[in-house]
Amino acid sequence: MRKLGWHQWVLLLLFLGALLVTGLFGVRTVRRAIYWRNHRDEQIRPWMSVRYVARSYRVPPQVLYEAIGQTPVPHDRRPLREIAREQNRPVEELISELQKAIVQARSFPPPPPSPQQQFPPPRSGGTSP
Repeated sequence: MRKLGWHQWVLLLLFLGALLVTGLFGVRTVRRAIYWRNHRDEQIRPWMSVRYVARSYRVPPQVLYEAIGQTPVPHDRRPLREIAREQNRPVEELISELQKAIVQARSFPPPPPSPQQQFPPPRSGGTSP
């Protein structure tokens, strides 16, 4: 049996490290997918953030921020309870407005794709049928 040289050991360790990292990211992705599949249309609670509600109900966060009179903030993790306190109103009122916005957002079909998003027409092969 042949012994491995230090080059082979380095390559083996790099391969195993890449395999480990890939596995960790794969497990993380699967866990997130399972979590959000099980938390669709979850009852809105005061501890939730606007982005959490948007993800659970599959509506754009901007729609919900507009419904409660807020401007969207990147990485906003404030719970609804805190937003209601800042606006000096009951959290139940805030939740009610979010629910109305969700119903309204779901009742309208999405806008048609912009010309940049549409695929170009198929090209003919240069011959007529």
